[in-house]
Amino acid sequence: MVGTPQTAADDRGRGIGRDDRPDPATEAFLAHRNLLFTVAYEMLGSAADAEDILQETWLRWAGVDLGTVREHRAYLVRITTRQALARLRTLGRRRESYVGSWLPEPLLTAPDVAEDVALADSVSMAMLLVLETLAPTERAVFVLREVFDVGYDEIAEAVDKSPAAVRQIAHRARAHVAARRPRRVVSATETRYALDAFQRALETGDLQSLLDILAPDVVLLGDGGGIKQAVPRPIVGADKVARLLAGGWGRIADITSLRPAQVNGHPALIIRLDGELDTVLAVRIDDGLITGLYAVRNPEKLSHMERETVLSR
Repeated sequence: MVGTPQTAADDRGRGIGRDDRPDPATEAFLAHRNLLFTVAYEMLGSAADAEDILQETWLRWAGVDLGTVREHRAYLVRITTRQALARLRTLGRRRESYVGSWLPEPLLTAPDVAEDVALADSVSMAMLLVLETLAPTERAVFVLREVFDVGYDEIAEAVDKSPAAVRQIAHRARAHVAARRPRRVVSATETRYALDAFQRALETGDLQSLLDILAPDVVLLGDGGGIKQAVPRPIVGADKVARLLAGGWGRIADITSLRPAQVNGHPALIIRLDGELDTVLAVRIDDGLITGLYAVRNPEKLSHMERETVLSR
């Protein structure tokens, strides 16, 4: 397996110069690493795949003649986008055979992600699921334009389309996302309030309190990846979701802890069984009520919950 971008430079014998500083290629890559990871993650919904894309980007970047590059950031974003597009098309085929519902890989994020409202919105579980409904090129164009404010000409080079075509794709993708995204950006305070009420209702087993905080058309999705038990298909409706949660929690309450955490830039709940990380429960909130619950139990998707992931625009 290829090492991390930092160690890959050393492995190639050109990472550190005589003055103990990284060489220009390494320095440029590390300066934009968090941005590149964020681009890849928003395109793929998978931190593990985003890390792979970073390694592939580094290997290509390390062989570039920097004298021919006008702007390092744009060139690196272009490499990352092309690699992520190729991976996204492969992942689409894999997800067709995924056991149960597929959910994005959750990230334990630093507080500064939540402070960037646009960034937090773009990496929320709800938004990443909306992005899943876009075609690969549409997703790349939307992410680069709407989240990272990349110019149409630069996007055109990254996706091998004309600037005019990119503008049309961006317009189509924007309309598609607008029709499916949360009705408005919800503040961290509002999310925390709703989540606190949900946590209290769950821990006390108060069915009416659960019904009060869940929207009538709430949807519960579970991702066990065929490894852990999870609801095999979406559960729709406040009564069904509340009764499922209250009954399930009642059976495991004695060995379970429920704690809040910042996940993908938003407050979420972390469930531990006998002290071991078991489930990440993220939410979507509209008009003060929970309209979406996303329970990630697949252990292969929980490795980035042990340390904070730095995201940036």
